[in-house]
Amino acid sequence: MKKLLLILLCLPMIGFGQGFISPINYSNTESNQKRVIAYIQKDVKSTYTRIGMGDPSTLRMMEKENLSAFKELIKVTNISLLQSVIKAYCGIGMCNYSTILMMYREQNKANNETLEW
Repeated sequence: MKKLLLILLCLPMIGFGQGFISPINYSNTESNQKRVIAYIQKDVKSTYTRIGMGDPSTLRMMEKENLSAFKELIKVTNISLLQSVIKAYCGIGMCNYSTILMMYREQNKANNETLEW
């Protein structure tokens, strides 16, 4: 039942980013590592080439940043928050791991804050 619920929660993400691999319940196999790398390379190249920054140095730097972010995302503990962040940011076309990690951190931090005078 738990797996079915997870599948249903992740189904909407399929349309967000073609090939997007969710860090939630990620299984660290060689095959999955290759899929993550392929997704990152394709996404980074597409994103940065579109804005005129498709030089090899920028692409490698951003690929490394995204892979590092993915590795951190697979370790997060607030899964429901991560699901929410993925849905929100992939839904607006910002489906890269660096953005997701940054916004997860901000949302997680805001969860622990209260308004004070």
